[in-house]
Amino acid sequence: MTPAETAARAWGGRILRTLRNRENHVFEMALPSGTRAALRLHRAGYQSAAAIRSELWWCAELARAGLPVPAALPALDGRPLVGLHDGRHASVLAWMDGEALGEASLPFTRPISGILDLYHALGALLRQVHRATDALALPDDFTRPRWDLDGLVGEQPLWGRFWEHPSATADQRAVLIRARDALRERLAGDIGLIHADVLRENVLVNDRSVSLIDFDDAGFGFRLYDLGTALLQTVRHPEHPLLRDALMAGYGTTDRAMVDACTLARSLASVGWATLRLAREDPIHRSHLARATACAAMVLA
Repeated sequence: MTPAETAARAWGGRILRTLRNRENHVFEMALPSGTRAALRLHRAGYQSAAAIRSELWWCAELARAGLPVPAALPALDGRPLVGLHDGRHASVLAWMDGEALGEASLPFTRPISGILDLYHALGALLRQVHRATDALALPDDFTRPRWDLDGLVGEQPLWGRFWEHPSATADQRAVLIRARDALRERLAGDIGLIHADVLRENVLVNDRSVSLIDFDDAGFGFRLYDLGTALLQTVRHPEHPLLRDALMAGYGTTDRAMVDACTLARSLASVGWATLRLAREDPIHRSHLARATACAAMVLA
C-alpha cells in the first residue's frame, strides 16, 4: 500500500488520480459519501505540523465566512492532520471546481478582455480574504512563516539567499544584490496573513468568478505581496500593465510602486526557491534568473 493509499484510509477515501507533485504530493480522492476531495501529502521538513494545522484552521474560517477557498475536512477520528510512517503529514481539503487561470510560461487561452475581468475579480477576492482575516481572533498556537522584510530580503530569507545562486553570472549577481538592497528600503505597508502564492495555477475560474487554492505558503507578510505574486508570471508579457491595473482596481489600491516592488520581491524569492529544490541542470534556474533581473531592471529604473 502506497503512502497516499494509507493516508486516504484515514478519511475512508479512495485515490482517483495524482494532481501535482511539487511542494506537496496532491491527489484527487473519493470520500465514502461519493464526493471528491483533495488529499495532500505535505513535504517533510517544509512546514511544521503546527504550521499546517494553522493553515487548515485559517482555510476553514475563510470558508465558513463564505469565501471561495477549500475548507479542511477532518479524518474519520476527527483529526485535521494525520502523520505517516515516512515522516510526512496528510490533510484533506474540500474539492473546488473550476479550471486554473493559466499555467506558468504558457499564454492565456481566453480573450484578453475576459482575462482582465478575472484579474479584477481576483483583486476583489484578495481584498475580501484580507478583510475577513482581520476580523478573526487567531488561536494562541497559530503559527505561520513571515513574508516580511527579513523573510523576503533579510540575511536569511525564507527561500534562501537568492543572490548566491550558483548559476548566476557576475552581472546577474550584482543585479540581485542591488535589487535586494533597494527592496530593504522600499518594502513597507500593511502586514497581515496572506496567501503568498497567488500563481495562476492556484486560481480557479468558474465562468466569471474565481476561487483560491493551495495555501501551503501562507504566512504573515505585506498585504500587497499577494498582488505581487499574482503578477509574477506575466511580468515580461506585453499585457502585464493592463493585468496589474485590473488587479489593483479590484483590490482597491493605487500604490503601483509597492505592487511592482512586491512583484520584484517574489521574483527574487523564486530564484532562491529554485536553488533549494531543483537539480543544477534544470532550465528553470536560467529562466528564473532572467526574469528576476528583467523585473529588477523595470522596477529599479
